[in-house]
Formats: sequence, structure tokens, C-alpha cells
Amino acid sequence: MESYAITDIGSRREVNQDYVYCNDDTVGLLPNLYIVADGMGGHKAGDFASRYSVNEFEKELKEQNARTIIGSMEGAVRLVNERLLKEAASEPDYEGMGTTFVAACIDESNLYVLNIGDSRLYLINERGTIRQITQDHSLVEEKILRGEIERKDAKNHPEKNVITRALGASEQVLPDFFEVELSAGDYVLLCSDGLTNMVEDTVLKEMVLNPENSLKEKAEGLVELANKNGGRDNISLILVHI
Repeated sequence: MESYAITDIGSRREVNQDYVYCNDDTVGLLPNLYIVADGMGGHKAGDFASRYSVNEFEKELKEQNARTIIGSMEGAVRLVNERLLKEAASEPDYEGMGTTFVAACIDESNLYVLNIGDSRLYLINERGTIRQITQDHSLVEEKILRGEIERKDAKNHPEKNVITRALGASEQVLPDFFEVELSAGDYVLLCSDGLTNMVEDTVLKEMVLNPENSLKEKAEGLVELANKNGGRDNISLILVHI
């Protein structure tokens, strides 16, 4: 198994509010850990929220006494949410800050995922399929599920950046958890919406499965394409090859 992480400010932003964490080694009960967080708020607030949440999550995982991977992740993220709210209340510049948070680890042939917000995790396999494992916590996604708009219209919808869940948004955090079976040759892609708003899923799949490029070249190529297509937001991704 190998992994590669990259984050880029994009073409139009002055500050990178994304934060990535990529660790192939054990973190507490977890055999490895990969996280993408997309901060929200003012320039200081969004940057702080994503970085603080990732760092506190990693620290808390090392202290958890849970017996399962999901239990450890759930306990850690709830404590991080409490601490982020306290930080937001302690400094006027941090008021209202929050962050999306998608975290994953891989244990033998299983993938474990925690998600809050609209950063995503995809599973791409050598048979040529791409599957979004996470579900966006966004207003547009809710409209799609209610049948109010079609998925093909979501990317250009005026409310596409409105998210309905985030770390730091409320006292009770409601993450989604997923457990997925993996096979040799699979790719796991974690990313912020700065990538998915600029690059279609079919193109993501084609670039990730390109046999001529290394993992590093695949990741850098995706960032380059997102910027070429407009680069309207920060662009972050972690690519893991099983």
C-alpha cells in the first residue's frame, strides 16, 4: 500500500483553508490515518479550524480506550467538536468557524470512513468504476434526495456551497460512518470540493487509473487540472493505492 497527499491554494483564493493529514503508520487503535479538512469562516478562522481539528483528532485517537476503530474515531471526533466550539468562543476572529472532515483508515481488506460536511471519499477500482462512499451534507444534496433538483444540475446550483453539517457548527456533531471491503489494486481518494467542483467524476477515474503515471503524478495532475478548469477554491486530496 502506498499513499500521496497534496494541497494547493487554487487560482483565486488568498489563503489555503484546507488541511491534509497522511500517515501510513499506526495512530492509536488505527493502523493508519488519512484526513482532508476544508475550513470555513474568516481567513484566520477557516485555516485555524481545519488545522486544529485534524491535529486534535490525531492526538485524541492516541488517548482513546475504545475497542473498535469506529468507536475510537467517534469518541475522538466528539471531543474535537467540543474543543473547537470552545476555541470559537474564546476569540472574536474565530467566531462561527467550522470545518468539513473526512477521515479514513485501512485495516487489512477493510476501509473505515468518518465524514462530516461535503469533502468526499471515493473508491476507484481497476475494473474501471468510481463510487462515492460518502454522502455530502449539503443543502443541494438534500434537494436532490427530495427530488427538487436533478444531480446533473447540482454543480452549478447557486446554493451548492451551503453545507448542513460541519465540525464546530453545533454542540452535537453528527458524523456518518462507513465500512467498505477493499480489494488489491483499489484506489481510495479523499478530497475537498475544490477538486470535485472543478473535475468530473469520470475524469477523476480516468486520471487515477492511468497506468503510465505514478501515484504522485496522478495526484499532481488532478490539482493541475482543477486549476486549469478555474481553481475557484483550495484543492486538496489524498490518494491511497491498495
